[in-house]
Amino acid sequence: MDHTVRAFIQSHQLIKEHSTVLIAVSGGPDSMALLHFLESIRSEWNLRLIAVSADHQLRGEESLEDLDYVKQTCQKWDIEFIGTSLDVPTYKPKRHIGTQAAARELRYQFFAEQMHIYQADYLALGHHGDDQAESMLMGLVHSATLKSLAGMPLERDFASGKIIRPFLCVTKETIEKYCEEKAITPRRDPSNDENTYTRNYYRNKVLPLLKTKNRNLHQTIRHLSLSLQEDEAFLKQEAEKMVEQVVSFGQLQAGICFNMHIFKTYPRSLQRRAFHLVLNYLYHEYPQNISYVHEEQFFAMLEADHGNVEIDFPDHLKLKRSYQNISFYFPDHQSQSLSYHMMMEIPGETVLPNGMTISADFTSQPDKQGKMTYICHKDAVALPLHIRTRKPGDRMRWTGLSGSKKLKDIFIDAKIPLNERDTWPVITDNNDEILWLAGLKKGLPPKQTETGTYIELSYGKGN
Repeated sequence: MDHTVRAFIQSHQLIKEHSTVLIAVSGGPDSMALLHFLESIRSEWNLRLIAVSADHQLRGEESLEDLDYVKQTCQKWDIEFIGTSLDVPTYKPKRHIGTQAAARELRYQFFAEQMHIYQADYLALGHHGDDQAESMLMGLVHSATLKSLAGMPLERDFASGKIIRPFLCVTKETIEKYCEEKAITPRRDPSNDENTYTRNYYRNKVLPLLKTKNRNLHQTIRHLSLSLQEDEAFLKQEAEKMVEQVVSFGQLQAGICFNMHIFKTYPRSLQRRAFHLVLNYLYHEYPQNISYVHEEQFFAMLEADHGNVEIDFPDHLKLKRSYQNISFYFPDHQSQSLSYHMMMEIPGETVLPNGMTISADFTSQPDKQGKMTYICHKDAVALPLHIRTRKPGDRMRWTGLSGSKKLKDIFIDAKIPLNERDTWPVITDNNDEILWLAGLKKGLPPKQTETGTYIELSYGKGN
């Protein structure tokens, strides 16, 4: 096993020399073998080793004895030791989660704290090849995402460094033999034999059956996992680029929106990942009850022929399709005051709450006007100019229009989604005459002058 793990670590560059390595040690065979192995290469690789161990207060005196066993072993092997007790029974009902999930959350919080305290480079975990097989089988049966099917990553960023799993190249049987050869007498958790826990069922019932068909299942699983994780990392990176190009983000995670036709020009695999990236952005804590059903609802909305649709997601998130736009938002955020009123400085640039900007300047030679530019003569308007959101009864007029028209009707004609209308910038002069519905409709100033100094306004994305 020693040669296999060394080669595995070097092949994947899991541990660099002169590093500080925290080792999660429970006292069981896997973690004790890992502790012993890393101790055996400590001097050669010039490593600082620190064992971290936690009592979850689930097995009374027995779990305290596990903690003490790890402490005594670390003293014998001259390894630094940090131990703690975690109040899982109290934490579990507060978080409304199961025992295993509560224990994991508290354990990783403790690990992260110690990583930061010691500025550790790595947190080494004792997961082995059979653990990986169990995880991927559970992902296949209980989940519909490629990420779940891909299993545990060999390494990932965590706290001040990385989590690493040097034993993914070996089996449980190999680790047990290693403990026997090195005269390690690990502690045993009797709950590992109880099939009431889902993972234990796969460990004790399903995996042995599959191994009768493939003795090297852990190697097959490891290669499949690595390939899936590499593919997923690339696709996620491409999806992040897509989101950056397509999605408009509101402030303080209030909501997002995008044009559905532009969204649909990307491959379906990126659309799916972009959907989950958006959910990760919006949810402070990702709901456990988000499933493939919600993904199907989203794509049904995307493909629907009819115009306006609204569906509810967990934790009060709403998805709304309005004309050619889809928005995700929380009603609580939407109900907050969205109005604003700012005075414009000329020359100057005003940043709007949606991240867009309106820049203003004086010029004697105005550029050719485009959709995102408005030009008027300085003497044709009452200064200063204002930027505000719409008000009840707002109307504007423009060349060729008989009379005036309500802003509400202009928005409807332009098929502007309802959630965007209340934040749309309206530019007025000091007499509240609407000059420009930015990027949408240009008004007619009360008087016109053909020579002199002009005001040039531009509407666009901020830097």
